[in-house]
Amino acid sequence: MGLLTNKMEREELKAGDHIYTYRAVFAYSHHGIFVGGSKVVHFRPEHNLNSPSSSSSEDICPTFPDCGFRQPNSGVVLSCLDCFLKNGSLHRFEYGVSPSVFLTKVRGGTCTTAQSDPTDSVIHRAMYLLQNGFGNYDVFKNNCEDFALYCKTGLLIMDKLGVGRSGQASSVVGAPLAAVLSSPFSLLIPNPIGVATVTAGMYCMSRYATDIGVRRDVVKVSVEDLKSIEEAEGEEEEDSDTGLVRVTI
Repeated sequence: MGLLTNKMEREELKAGDHIYTYRAVFAYSHHGIFVGGSKVVHFRPEHNLNSPSSSSSEDICPTFPDCGFRQPNSGVVLSCLDCFLKNGSLHRFEYGVSPSVFLTKVRGGTCTTAQSDPTDSVIHRAMYLLQNGFGNYDVFKNNCEDFALYCKTGLLIMDKLGVGRSGQASSVVGAPLAAVLSSPFSLLIPNPIGVATVTAGMYCMSRYATDIGVRRDVVKVSVEDLKSIEEAEGEEEEDSDTGLVRVTI
């Protein structure tokens, strides 16, 4: 395991593993849950799945007839491992890492201090969400990494104003934030290396503060209850848009 990635071989894969692969020359990573039998359940933007290019003959899997299965209006997809990787390298997301190890990871979206649930629970959540969906895709609050993290831990963030569980999203937000927060130190630290060190430290701490293993706004939610929570949140948003206040008697 390296500081940047957790590259692995296919022979090391186990059912219930949270895996990821890099896209667009390491610009971002795509995450999913390996459920065994060379199959991966993952979460994608629904508009990408409905685009004409997504149904081209090049995207039809020649090996597994059920590769690409999803329910209507859902971004949760069942793919074979080859189609998931798209010739990319295979990496395993780490769980239960120590704070010191977490902080040494230069890139977000590779590990968490949170503990993984047993394999049976992980696969049950992934397969249940394949049939019932995982809500609307949001690159910052509900993306493929959020999906995999929920499948592995069952943890849901109740504060909808901040970023989601995703370490990638936290890195995107944390990097410029660290630069802004460290800018006053440039007046006190004439050495550019010193300023860079302070910025890097703030970046790592901002990532750590948003990790689901240390956040206080996360709760354990049964996968069967996700739909009702999503509907309740939708009603709250609708009420806020219309200015209505619900009164329970």
